[in-house]
Amino acid sequence: MADNTDNGNGDMDEWDALQAQIEGESTGQSGRADAPRGNPSPADLKATADAFLKKHKNDVLSDDEDDMPFPESEMDADEAGMNDAGAAKIQELEMQIATMKDQALRTMAEADNIRKRAERDVQKAKVYGVEKFATDVLSVYDNLSRALQTLDGQAKEELGDNARHLVEGIELTEKDLTSALLRHQIKPVAGLGSKFDPNVHQAVANIPHPEIEKGHVAAVMQQGFTIGDRTLRAAMVAVSTGPAG
Repeated sequence: MADNTDNGNGDMDEWDALQAQIEGESTGQSGRADAPRGNPSPADLKATADAFLKKHKNDVLSDDEDDMPFPESEMDADEAGMNDAGAAKIQELEMQIATMKDQALRTMAEADNIRKRAERDVQKAKVYGVEKFATDVLSVYDNLSRALQTLDGQAKEELGDNARHLVEGIELTEKDLTSALLRHQIKPVAGLGSKFDPNVHQAVANIPHPEIEKGHVAAVMQQGFTIGDRTLRAAMVAVSTGPAG
């Protein structure tokens, strides 16, 4: 309490001194040396207050700074906590990004698989969609082939012009039909002399053959065909047992 009183008295004395100085300066400037003391003008009071505040401004700021603690340890702890929280958030975001990338890659792979399956299905539909029709057309091919097989070279030479032209027309028809079948991936099965294949050949007999080795096709009774990678119709064949005896 004594200290506060002393400080208060000191401030009052300082105030009075400043006021007297300012009044003296004001009196000297105005030439009124007989101006009454103790009745300062408003201008003098304002000047005294400004001077007092200016003098004590730095002291007040200095005292405030001294009274405000800034413990470095607490600041370091807060900063470390913020860094840990930021690192955890970054790690969480990186995990989310990695998860989204994985999901995107899986989605792209699935879409690519769907596209490939769709392309295969379209291709199969294009190839195998004519399977039943092609099977029916093969009977026409068989009839044309049998008609031509009844005539050998000598018999054709003995035919008249009209009959020969008819045979030539049948040959052209068979050729065009074979070309049409090939355009739709319908191909004839390997026949005479080829190795017997149960996937495309149907054995109806076993016969000896002087020139064709055992296990190979010695004769074709009905031509077989494949469509794409499927057997449209197996060829009816006789399989060689090798030379007789």
